[in-house]
Amino acid sequence: MIGAAAFGQGADKRVFVAALGGALLPDLSLYVMAGVSLYILGIPPSVVFNDLYFSDSWQTVFAIDNSFVIWGVLLAIAIWRKSDWAVALTGAALLHLALDFPLHHDDGRPHFWPISNWVFESPVSYWDTKHGASVLAPLEAGVATVAVVVLWRRALPLWASGIVLLLLLAEFWIVRQWLFFFVDS
Repeated sequence: MIGAAAFGQGADKRVFVAALGGALLPDLSLYVMAGVSLYILGIPPSVVFNDLYFSDSWQTVFAIDNSFVIWGVLLAIAIWRKSDWAVALTGAALLHLALDFPLHHDDGRPHFWPISNWVFESPVSYWDTKHGASVLAPLEAGVATVAVVVLWRRALPLWASGIVLLLLLAEFWIVRQWLFFFVDS
């Protein structure tokens, strides 16, 4: 929602949809792979988040869709081509990565792939209460709420308002999961 608020401006529906998509794309693979593993394959959460998440195959996917290098090249192409919707998509994805980068303690991604496999290990985490999530998760939900207010003030069409509302509710549900199920031991 933050990327959509930052890059989904103007009356062009394609620009808004692209910005919303760009904001979601860096994490889409995680949600698809974890969702399939948990709810279709019935793999226990401990295996999904302790083993599969850190496996070479999953980390390769995360390296690609969380790469500043790849998204930066795509943004440069979008600017060169003067494509408003592509700038919105890639700009929102890069904003997602910039906000995500400093918030992974021991589960970060190689954000500079393919140039480097280096992973930044932040002292703080957006989900791990042992590393500040009890403050950061509500703060993130608050920033998402502000982004939704910004979007609604633009008089979004009903379909877009519905999507934004569903995403905000999903944000609150996810924050609840982090704060109540991933607690200090």
